[in-house]
Amino acid sequence: MIPLKDYPGQRRRFPFVTSTLIAINIGVFLLELRQGALTQAFIFAYGLVPAALTHNIPQTMLFASQLPQPFPYQTPNPVWLTIFTSMFMHAGWLHIGGNMLFLYIFGDNVEDRMGHLGYFIFYLFCGIVAALAQTFVDPTSTIPSLGASGAIAGVLAAYAVFFPGARVRTLIFLGIFITITSISAIILIGVWFALQFFSGVAALSSDSQQAMGGIAYFAHVGGFVAGLVIALLLRPLLPAPQRRNTYPRWPRYPEDRW
Repeated sequence: MIPLKDYPGQRRRFPFVTSTLIAINIGVFLLELRQGALTQAFIFAYGLVPAALTHNIPQTMLFASQLPQPFPYQTPNPVWLTIFTSMFMHAGWLHIGGNMLFLYIFGDNVEDRMGHLGYFIFYLFCGIVAALAQTFVDPTSTIPSLGASGAIAGVLAAYAVFFPGARVRTLIFLGIFITITSISAIILIGVWFALQFFSGVAALSSDSQQAMGGIAYFAHVGGFVAGLVIALLLRPLLPAPQRRNTYPRWPRYPEDRW
């Protein structure tokens, strides 16, 4: 399922943080492309490698025999800084395209509810939890982990809490059949999370991880759970949405409707 447009109601502020995050992610990806033959070295330098994080050593030490010498990049020191650098890197056009589409569709309204600074802190926190979750599940992995997926998973969880009944125009693939329909956000995001969770469980075996291309499913799960908990705690404290009639009934807003 690919979201095309959402209808959560009127925004109160321009999504400066979401727009900036999208711009930074695209800028870093273009910088990756400019590395040419050194792209792999660039990823090894700034991506998150669980084994390097758990042993507190620069990941370039793990790949010294595979990297050009002298090494052309200044690797983050201390190594935990790669949690942040990896959050803005992507492995290919589909990777960044999918992530930025979800961030564009869902991020602006979450930012509208949380405020610019609160949303930015929330985004980074979900990304940190996502990285730690993936490291916890596979602490000896030497596969670089990169992408904004974990942080964006937290944004999706917050959207599901704040705008569960908002309609999302969605492109759906059913085998050879393709259709566009409008479904509620909580169904779309719920299905997305279920796929991540069960794929992550299946990928716990090393064979499945290789077959699935090394996707960090538990980073998605960790970021989503972090975003869900924070959004549930914050929702009673945040201002009511501008157009309440687009949301389902909640205890704080008894006049809300599906």
